[in-house]
Amino acid sequence: MKTFQLLFLAALALSAGELHWVATWETSPGGPATNLRSFKDQTIREIVHVSLGGIPVRVRISNVYGTKPIVVGSAHVALRRSGSSFVAESDRTLKFGGQPTVMIPPGALVVSDPASLNVPANSDLAISIFLPAETPAETVHRAAFQTSYLAQGDLTSTPEFPAGAETMTSWPFLAGIDVARSSPAEAIVAFGDSITDGSGSTRDANHRWTDYLLARLTSTKTHHAIAVLNAGIGGNRVTYNGSGPLAYAGPSLRTRFDHDVLAQPGVRYVIVLAGINDIGVPGTSFAPLSEEVSPAEIVASLRQVAERAHEHGLRIFAGTLTPFEGSTIKGYFTDERETRRQEVNKLIRSGQGFDGIIDFDKAIADPSHPSRILPRYDSGDHLHLNDVGYQAMAEVIDLSFFDSKRRY
Repeated sequence: MKTFQLLFLAALALSAGELHWVATWETSPGGPATNLRSFKDQTIREIVHVSLGGIPVRVRISNVYGTKPIVVGSAHVALRRSGSSFVAESDRTLKFGGQPTVMIPPGALVVSDPASLNVPANSDLAISIFLPAETPAETVHRAAFQTSYLAQGDLTSTPEFPAGAETMTSWPFLAGIDVARSSPAEAIVAFGDSITDGSGSTRDANHRWTDYLLARLTSTKTHHAIAVLNAGIGGNRVTYNGSGPLAYAGPSLRTRFDHDVLAQPGVRYVIVLAGINDIGVPGTSFAPLSEEVSPAEIVASLRQVAERAHEHGLRIFAGTLTPFEGSTIKGYFTDERETRRQEVNKLIRSGQGFDGIIDFDKAIADPSHPSRILPRYDSGDHLHLNDVGYQAMAEVIDLSFFDSKRRY
């Protein structure tokens, strides 16, 4: 069917209320880093890899941690070709309440009007945002493991940035992308820290464990219409909010649950993998020792997240904490902290409060030295995984967890 016919039918269905919105991509913003940067009279072209396809599409832009309003002078969405370039005929202007510009107050988020772009599954999009006034990046996902681009002036409709355009590996202000589907679709939110975020994976390769999970789901006949959303933030904790040198890690899982899980259209499942920073961070240069918490407190907080998920009809699966002996972060690992990790995992494996358990620990631990990552899975810092390790994590996930007819 030709593109214009698809657009026409989608418009009719949307007006009749027959289309269903589902998030196809998400990132979780944290607070500003200590080296806060600012933009002025510049266009940010952010590259993202979506999971589900659909038509039309809408984009979410956030100022949730901003201390003053930000002005978006122009914004576009297009299918990415390569590098900073997009497919010219796919370029769509994003509007907000019918207007091409929008002001976003501090603490707020805006959702664009639907744009008539047919988004293929497993494709790259280029989201271009022009910021005419001085705009500090107070709301940003710091570690994207994806190259995006920055250029002077309003280049939102320009198919390719000039040679030598600045590159960056963060996602400022961009929070999510939704697509419309003709039948209800579901989404999985992977909720966690840097191990979910993809630290240690190859940049621009989409080799986080969530990407490998998406590939597994896509290859099946029964799960190919499930989106996988990555809500991991490096340094994030279950109990304490990030502050000071750890401000970029954002609020705790309990604090950001509404924003990063419940607010996602179509969310049905949650995989939570977090707690290693609650064990390792206190007493390092990132957080005071007074923020130390016990294994029982970590798991109690995870169960609070699970209880809230259940209140909203979501199914939630808990991952065991992965090994970290030898971590290159000074003061992060001790034998006593390894004992605490094991106790957390023992409590998680009991299954209480969760719909299922994913034993990530067993999947990647060195059988001859279980407190360490298997060397062939180790990114080199003895805390995060490489691409092969993240694939091993995805392989251990039971896909039957995501069968809509399964009884729990």
